Amino acid sequence: MKTLGLLGGMSWESTTTYYQEINRRVRQVQGGLHSAKCVVFSFDFAEIESLQHAGKWDEAGQMLEDASVKLQLAGADAIVLCTNTMHMVSGGIESKCKLPLIHITDPTAESIKKAGFRSVGLLGTRFTMEKDFYKTRLAEKHGLRVIVPNQEGRDIVHSIIYKELCNGIITEESREAYRRVISDLAKEGAECLILGCTEIGLLVNAAGSELPIFDTTKIHALAAADWAMA
Repeated sequence: MKTLGLLGGMSWESTTTYYQEINRRVRQVQGGLHSAKCVVFSFDFAEIESLQHAGKWDEAGQMLEDASVKLQLAGADAIVLCTNTMHMVSGGIESKCKLPLIHITDPTAESIKKAGFRSVGLLGTRFTMEKDFYKTRLAEKHGLRVIVPNQEGRDIVHSIIYKELCNGIITEESREAYRRVISDLAKEGAECLILGCTEIGLLVNAAGSELPIFDTTKIHALAAADWAMA
C-alpha cells in the first residue's frame, strides 16, 4: 500500500469526503480492518480564497508547492489535490515536489467516456468554469465538448459555493437554483454533468439533476485509493 499525500482544507468540508471515500474504497477492496495510508496538509481556506479572488495565483501556487514538499518529506508517494480550482497550479506542484500528482480531470473524463457521453456540462467555481486550465484538458486530452452556464448561471453557482457550501450550509432554495442552471445546460446540449467543485456534491445528487452526474470528489478519491493499492 502506497501512501497518499492529501492537499486539503480547500475547503475542509470536501476534504472530509475525500478521507471517507478513500478509506471506504480500501476497506471495500481489501476487507477486514484495512484502511488507507494518508498524510494530510490542510490549509486555512480563508488565506487561499483571498488570493484566488485577488488573482494572486502564483502566490497561492507557491503555498501549495511548499505544502506538497512537506507531504513528500512526511512519506507521501503521490499527491492528491483535494480541490478542482487549484489544479490551475498543479504543474508547479508536480515540478516542485517530484511526486506523481493524480489529476482530478483524468479519472473523471475516463468515467464519462466509459459511460458513452461526449458533451458535458461543467459546474464549478467561476475560475474553473471560465479559465482554460480545466476545460482545455477535458477537450484536448479527452475529446470532450464542454458547456458552461451563462454569466448569470456562473454567478449563481460561484456565489453558492463560497457563501454556503464551503461553510456547510445546504438550503433547498440553492438546490432549486442549481436545478435551473442544470436544466439550461441540458437545453444547450449537455448529455451529462460534471460536478467540477468538490463541494457541489454536498448539494446536488442524482435525484436532483435531470442529467447524469459525475462527482469529481468521489471519482478522484476512488482513483487515488486504487492507485495506492495497485
